[in-house]
Amino acid sequence: MNSRVTLALLLAIPLVGCDTKPNNPAAVREKAAETTAEIKRDSKAIAQGIREGWTRDKTLDINTASNEQLQGLPGVIPKIADSIVAHRPYTKVSELVEKHVISKAAYDKIEDRLTIKR
Repeated sequence: MNSRVTLALLLAIPLVGCDTKPNNPAAVREKAAETTAEIKRDSKAIAQGIREGWTRDKTLDINTASNEQLQGLPGVIPKIADSIVAHRPYTKVSELVEKHVISKAAYDKIEDRLTIKR
């Protein structure tokens, strides 16, 4: 992802100077900082979209999935992924709610993407 940000910066930096009015160095630095922050936000959103796209049609075995794989699920932050791993093993997917690992609302959003392989 860092190479994408670097590439985006290299492509965006020349655009900073495309303004027809003269800019002072402080204004150029400010514009560059704003552009960099925008690119960083966009890159994170793109990476999250790619991660979700890769896992959208696949189910995860909650007894064997890695923290990173679990975090690819919508709404699963690192703390929740850690909790899922800590409460293993599960005999059924609904135990995530029964063991108070995640809320029912959160479970409803990801239920169709979870499985237990036997």
